[in-house]
Amino acid sequence: MDLENSEYTEETRNLLREAKGNWDVFTLAKAREMAAAARDWEAALTDVERPWLCWNVDEDWCRIQQRLVRTVGWTPVVGGDPRSGTPPLEAGSIAIDFNARFNYPIMHFLFPIEFAHFFTRKIAFWHSDLVVRKPVMQQLARTFDTLPDGATAAVDVRRPWYKRWNGQRGRFWELAGCTTAGASRDQFEKGAGWWRNIWRHPNCPGHLRSKLQRRYDYDHGAGILAWHEVHGGRVVPLSHDLVEEGHCTRVSNPNYERQSPQDDRRDLSKDLSHNFDLREVCQRLEIDDLLPSMPEFS
Repeated sequence: MDLENSEYTEETRNLLREAKGNWDVFTLAKAREMAAAARDWEAALTDVERPWLCWNVDEDWCRIQQRLVRTVGWTPVVGGDPRSGTPPLEAGSIAIDFNARFNYPIMHFLFPIEFAHFFTRKIAFWHSDLVVRKPVMQQLARTFDTLPDGATAAVDVRRPWYKRWNGQRGRFWELAGCTTAGASRDQFEKGAGWWRNIWRHPNCPGHLRSKLQRRYDYDHGAGILAWHEVHGGRVVPLSHDLVEEGHCTRVSNPNYERQSPQDDRRDLSKDLSHNFDLREVCQRLEIDDLLPSMPEFS
C-alpha cells in the first residue's frame, strides 16, 4: 500500500490507527485474535529470560540498539515497521514477525506490548530513535532486572501539580520501559494500558469512561498513568533526564526536516537518518565502539 501517494481515506486512517494501538478502533473481537498470534511469539521466546524489544525502522539504528542490549546481558527481540523491510539481526538476537497474522501496512511497537502477558513474563522496550550511553544502559538494565511481577517501568513525564489542576496530567511515556506479565494482565483487565484512547477500551468500566476521557490524554502511556492513579497499579518511574540526551527526535533538532506526513502515516525510516548522523550521535554518547563492524561505518 502506497500510503503517501494514494488517497488518505477514513478507512485507511482507521487501519493505521489500529496498527498503532488505538482502542478507538480496535474491537474486543480483534483483541481475542491476539491470543492466537501471541502463541507464536511465546514459542519464539521460550527460555528467554530477559527479552528487550528493538523495533526496526532503520537498519543501522536497529543494529546499534541490539548491540547496546547485548552489552547488559539482555536478549534483543527484533520486530519492526513493515515499511522498513526485514529487520537486521545481530548474533544472539531473536526475530519475531509481530505483523504476520495481521498484515498491517505499518505497525507501532506498542501493538504487541499491550498484550505482553500473552507471550512473556517480562519485556523491555524503547523508541526506535533512542540510543544511550553505556552507563545509562546499565542503569536501565538494573531497574528492569529488579522489576517485580505486577509492576511496569516507564519514563515519567507527569505534569507539575499546578498544571494538573487544569487537566494537563501528562503520562508515563514509552520512550523506554519494561513491563511484566502481571502488570500487563491487570492493565488489560482494568482497561488501562499502553494504547491510545483508554476510555474506549472494552474492559473500561462504564462509570469511568467519561472521567478518563476528561482527565487523561488520548496518547500512548496516558492509560498507564490512569492505571497508576485510578486503579492503584505500580509504576516505577524512569527519569526523562536519564535518557533524553540520546533521543533523536524533532524536539532535539532545530533543523529537523520532515520527510513523511506528520499524521498516522509518519515514517521514521525516512525521517530518522535524514535528520541525524548515526556516527555523530554514537560519538557524542561514547558508544562509537559499536560502529566499526558495520560496513558503512568502516
